[in-house]
Amino acid sequence: MNLLDLLVSPAMAQAAPAGQPPSMMPTFIMLGLFFVLMWFMMIRPQMKRQKEHRAMLEKLQKGDEVVTTGGIAGRVDNIGENFISVEVADGVRIKMQRGAISTVLPKGTLKSA
Repeated sequence: MNLLDLLVSPAMAQAAPAGQPPSMMPTFIMLGLFFVLMWFMMIRPQMKRQKEHRAMLEKLQKGDEVVTTGGIAGRVDNIGENFISVEVADGVRIKMQRGAISTVLPKGTLKSA
């Protein structure tokens, strides 16, 4: 027995056994967590906004004051299945798609402006 055997045991000095390949499970777990995070941060709120917009368009009635996506404010004059007629001034009506309506204003907003 020599002095080195006292400091380092012979079992510790032997070569380590061949390792196994790393597991892919942590990668799949991180990928899954990333998808769940993206769902709650981006996809779900967008779907909620689309649902609210569809509900608003279904509730549109003649006489409602609206603002279009282009920023034109007017009063709903006629409602069709796909198109809507909006009166923007006395006797001036424009026809546009229903989806172009972005906001329904409270009654009397256009008179006060």
